[in-house]
Amino acid sequence: MYAIEKKKIKPMKKIILLLLTTLILTSFNEYPTSEFSIVGKWKGEDEKDIGYITFQDDGYAYFEFQGQIIGGKEFVVNGKKGTMTYEVNYLKTPIEIDIIVQKIESGEINKLLCIVENIEKNVIKLQMDFNGNRPIEFDDKEAIIFQRVE
Repeated sequence: MYAIEKKKIKPMKKIILLLLTTLILTSFNEYPTSEFSIVGKWKGEDEKDIGYITFQDDGYAYFEFQGQIIGGKEFVVNGKKGTMTYEVNYLKTPIEIDIIVQKIESGEINKLLCIVENIEKNVIKLQMDFNGNRPIEFDDKEAIIFQRVE
């Protein structure tokens, strides 16, 4: 009788193991709620100035303004080397983006906390806060409209 009960337990263990594996794998993945992806080069205008922000698929970001490029895997400002990456949370509304600048030598990290709204295909509204706080909602005076160019 013991041998029969042991055989019944084995399939149950396999089912439980399969369910646990599925649960664990899906718990650690964040899936965008839409087809939208921030990856690309975006052109924006602010008070008659034109600038670009690029979000690469490898997690690096950089700004282009007045012919100067700042960001990416390695850049230099005031003689200091840095790197610029980004993290995006598509599960939040509005979408949250953290632009992360790290000084390579000291390891010091600064974050620019942003919110993004996908207005239409290849058009976003982006708002940043330079005081270390994430904006909660969009302010038409502060938000910038960007169009995807690549």
